[in-house]
Amino acid sequence: MSALNPDDILNGYINGIFPMAEPDGTIYWYSPNPRAIIPFENYKPSKSLRPVLNRNHFEIRVNTDFEGVMRGCSGPRAKESGTWISEDIIASYTELHRYGYAHSVEAYRENQLVGGLYGVSINGVFFGESMFTIESNASKVAFHYLIQILKLNGFALLDTQFINDNVLRYGAIEIPRDEYLNLLSNALKVKVRFDGTPFVGIV
Repeated sequence: MSALNPDDILNGYINGIFPMAEPDGTIYWYSPNPRAIIPFENYKPSKSLRPVLNRNHFEIRVNTDFEGVMRGCSGPRAKESGTWISEDIIASYTELHRYGYAHSVEAYRENQLVGGLYGVSINGVFFGESMFTIESNASKVAFHYLIQILKLNGFALLDTQFINDNVLRYGAIEIPRDEYLNLLSNALKVKVRFDGTPFVGIV
């Protein structure tokens, strides 16, 4: 049994907070001020990524190996000494995935998972959590298709929690927490669901 109840996680997101684990496994809840979001209109694939997209360099799958993506995201990073994705976090979000709230977009080469991302969707909000890449551009392609999925499905808000160099390249901005909570409230009223079917199997 995981330390995080799925209902508590969902209620947290609805109220603008989310869990992260410390190196010792202790889980804390966060509500950053300012908050980072990516307006859909801000995203443009980089010039260097366009040839990769045009060549269909990766096979894209959705929700086929959610736990594998989480474990990829929990691996060591070159500029980070630890990870906030503990075993309890993995167990809890994998349970959310089984309930249909957590989703992964995955990039494959020769049937091997080489990059991807995951997050939580509640009505018109997608809460992006983390991404990883083993092969160059894999996570960038996964993110590109995440944006296409969210647009096609009619999502209203893409939350990325904290600002950093990684999300800045995708068009992330910071907004005051009060403004974020207002956007969140409105987006939660949008009754849509995450469906990546049209993009599954892109190669």
